Amino acid sequence: MNILVINCGSSSLKFSVIDTQTGKDLARGLFDKLGSQAPSFKLESPLLSAPKKGNLPGGSEHEASLDTLANFLASDEMHLEIEAVGHRVVHGGERFTSACLMDQEALDAVKSCSSLAPLHNPANLLGIESSRQHFPELPQVGVFDTAFHQTIEPEAYLYAIPYELYREHGIRRYGFHGSSHKYVTSEAARILGKPLDQTSIITAHLGNGCSAAAIENGACVDTTMGLTPLEGLVMGTRSGDLDPGIVFHLHRALGLSIEEIDTILNKKSGLLGLSEFSNDMRSLRQASANGNEAAKRAVSIFTRRLAKSIASLRAALDKCDALVFTGGIGENDVQTRTETLVRLQHLGMLVDEQANATAGVDQDGIISQANSPVKVIVIPTNEELMIARETEQLVGSK
Repeated sequence: MNILVINCGSSSLKFSVIDTQTGKDLARGLFDKLGSQAPSFKLESPLLSAPKKGNLPGGSEHEASLDTLANFLASDEMHLEIEAVGHRVVHGGERFTSACLMDQEALDAVKSCSSLAPLHNPANLLGIESSRQHFPELPQVGVFDTAFHQTIEPEAYLYAIPYELYREHGIRRYGFHGSSHKYVTSEAARILGKPLDQTSIITAHLGNGCSAAAIENGACVDTTMGLTPLEGLVMGTRSGDLDPGIVFHLHRALGLSIEEIDTILNKKSGLLGLSEFSNDMRSLRQASANGNEAAKRAVSIFTRRLAKSIASLRAALDKCDALVFTGGIGENDVQTRTETLVRLQHLGMLVDEQANATAGVDQDGIISQANSPVKVIVIPTNEELMIARETEQLVGSK
């Protein structure tokens, strides 16, 4: 089945067309800087001799992008038959525990979660509503970042605040990056040669956004992100865990507004805030190698917090078969893996430096020593393929 996967941001739209039988991309692309004076796009496919690049009229937004995309997919050189559209939706609250057809009732439910993910859900909704107009004959399916974590029990998802805030307002831990955690969990079970429902692992999705999860017998039992994607690990521009009193102090002592504090914690913190010059781990590693103390500080705090969180998640599992690194940093940064694993030797996670240097390419991603009680595996994530598979499963069942 050919599935069009759409990941819509506030000023961007990423897409892939995936053949679920082979797992291959038939086309992919990015529409960027939407709403600006110079929106651009790049469209790629094995059917093309070269990528197509261009610009949309100034001020063009998601509808214009989808119009261009629809024409591209129906063009003589492509002529791809799409059978369903799968949409990444960041926050599904407790309403969505699996993929769902995006009818009006489902759209209204997603809107009701927008206050929990104001940077993401409104943009996701824009993509769904525009896609319904451009592909009215196709099933539109929402796949939720939060759904994979809905197996977490109350003792892990409740905060120690008045229970009525959960009961009446849904304030609890939800978790995110669900498609990535779910994909690498199934891949880890395959690599380990174990049935999914007998596989217990810790997964670390490390990119500009970072989260880790504890998976017991194939189901998530704990995770680091919370009500919003701000909680947990140090990230590119997000603070991760901090004393909630800092928020009150910034307001009372410095006179900052809620909006200003929100901007600081979501867009000016993390690696960027600690280093004061970059949220990109590659730049920080280079600067650190050149003696930049601010870069050293940022990456050291990043890996220490990561190791601490992985150790904490280990306590949520009866056993642990493997630790999985994924995401842009997890898949590509040898030093981050090394510096993290040095702190986790007491948990039986023993790194093989030679395998780690090549991300275990000759060993199905395994970078741990042969005698390591817990395997350590590098698995490239594929959220788009996971979304396509869940879309196919739902559409096929209907």
